[in-house]
Amino acid sequence: MQISNILSQVDLGAMALPEFQRGYVWNRDQVRELITSLYRRYPVGSLLVWSTRTDQANSRGDASLQPGYVDLILDGQQRITSLYGVIRGRPPAFFQGNAQAFTGLCFNLASETFKFYSPLEMRSDPLWVSVTELMQQNVGPFTNRLLTIGVDPQKLGDYITRLNNVHAIQSIDLHVEKVAGDDKTIDIVVDIFNKVNSGGTKLSKGDLALARICASWPEARTQMRDRLRRWAEAGFYFDLDWLLRNITTITTGQALFSGLSNVSVAEFQAGLQQAERAGNDLLNLLSARLGLDHDRVLGSRYAFPVMSRYLAQRGGKLNNIDEQNRLLYWYIHSFLWGRYAGSTESALNQDLRAIADGSDPLDQLIVQLRSWRGDLRVRPEDFGGNSMGARFYPMLYLLTRVLKARDWGHGALELNAHMLGKLNWLQVHHIFPKALLYRNGYVRGEVNAIANFCFLTQQANLEISDRQPEEYLDAVERAYPGVLASQWVPMDRELWKVARYRDFLTARRNLLAQAANNLLDSLQARTTRLERVADPALDRAASSMLLPGSADEQELQEIAAFNAWVAELGLPKGEVLYELANAQTGAPLAIIDLAWPHGLQEGLSQPVALLLNEAEETEEIVNQAGYRFFTHIADLRTYVEQQVLSTPAADNY
Repeated sequence: MQISNILSQVDLGAMALPEFQRGYVWNRDQVRELITSLYRRYPVGSLLVWSTRTDQANSRGDASLQPGYVDLILDGQQRITSLYGVIRGRPPAFFQGNAQAFTGLCFNLASETFKFYSPLEMRSDPLWVSVTELMQQNVGPFTNRLLTIGVDPQKLGDYITRLNNVHAIQSIDLHVEKVAGDDKTIDIVVDIFNKVNSGGTKLSKGDLALARICASWPEARTQMRDRLRRWAEAGFYFDLDWLLRNITTITTGQALFSGLSNVSVAEFQAGLQQAERAGNDLLNLLSARLGLDHDRVLGSRYAFPVMSRYLAQRGGKLNNIDEQNRLLYWYIHSFLWGRYAGSTESALNQDLRAIADGSDPLDQLIVQLRSWRGDLRVRPEDFGGNSMGARFYPMLYLLTRVLKARDWGHGALELNAHMLGKLNWLQVHHIFPKALLYRNGYVRGEVNAIANFCFLTQQANLEISDRQPEEYLDAVERAYPGVLASQWVPMDRELWKVARYRDFLTARRNLLAQAANNLLDSLQARTTRLERVADPALDRAASSMLLPGSADEQELQEIAAFNAWVAELGLPKGEVLYELANAQTGAPLAIIDLAWPHGLQEGLSQPVALLLNEAEETEEIVNQAGYRFFTHIADLRTYVEQQVLSTPAADNY
């Protein structure tokens, strides 16, 4: 099909450039290389489209989709978007990305080169012509311009030929491979695409399911992003795939995105509204009752689709405190044991079936979790992990908030209330200072053990600084008797000496496990009425966000800055403190400082990881899991610039 016809099909709504999880990611070099290849009549690859039915014609910006069938472009989105932008002079209505990537492309009649507009080089040189203007105005006006300025007659013919060759790019035929037929389910189409495009971007079932919804309701992705933005403003960061999974479970009762193929636009819209209400209610419940009031301490994100479905089945609300307690009990155990860390869809479907059957869905969920896990007892060694990304880190924070742990300054105030003011924000405090432990030969995993963490206000943290534990712990206990025990610090003063650090960790793990079991038992026994420990998260601004200690803060700030730079390039942000788990068992293997489990451009590269100051054993585990890892941010930046952004084959979807 000729390029001009493809663009006309887009304008008419007969061919759609669907909105997937990622938008336009090409840069100017890739756009220039595409147009240069077409000018030289080099092959630029074929398109893969899926012909699927739409319910009715709906608008997408100024365009509309024709009723009946529409061709969704699966492979070729970047090429078609670039061609549309260069030839039409504007981005498509669905566009999300940096339009500067294709704005201002020029062609030099003498050198036959393409460059983006540069005033100093091109303003006074008539041999530079705008490609977009040439595409839209035809060759005539440019020929007249050449005649007006008195171009050498011997060169005029060559220039006109070159103008025609650029304009004729629109007439080049691109092969369009079409997947059609009522038997072509989402699963089949994804499988076909990934086999055809084995060297390029992998398309997920969520991508294609959302593409199909957007074909019938173009505003779907925008509407979903609005909800994600509101949650982000409260300190909770989710992605489209997560929200789509919630909508899927609500509307279909199953985890597989393929179920959306039978969901109408009206049903999907209703599901989105229910998912928004459920998300709001659940985040408010978890923050107000458990103190889990920001993203860093929110475990088991994929428990939300199950809980959202449960709420939808019960009219969108929990009826009493007993029901709340049992749901919270199940939720806590789901993140402690990594219920959805392995085969997510399989575990989700098991749990969705459990709440669909029987008269007591919550008991069914708990029984199933216990059967899968073996038992639901917390043991001291479960607090043996390290890093703020470990599963039991949220549990430590939860215990701090719910069980009224007290600060070690400010008159030993309880840390369960909403803290106001920057100096009252909660920080991670290393009970045994890191520098002290490193000087005494302890390794990073021991230094950053969860059992060495507690939570204090920033002011208390600053006052303690890096003093010896046996000195400052004694001073704190004398000033505020019982305050150390409120944070499960063993009271044997011999354990406060750096030489006994490992014994200190063992003793504190025992205390933490006992506290965790007592709390969980009270929820399960339905004997507790947990007080509200914080304002509901969505009823306030995200001002009580957890801050790490000074050294960790610097590292995390560097990671955040790099992540922001990646996002500015149109690439997906990495997942901070990502848990690498065994795909079969869900058992945690390692915590990665920053990870792209599907590559920086999904499918174009192997999974990528940033590991800062990690032990060799962690590097080996990550390497064995198939990750390309970097130990310095500068090296990862070079990789992004030289290999990811310069990849000619980076044509996504």
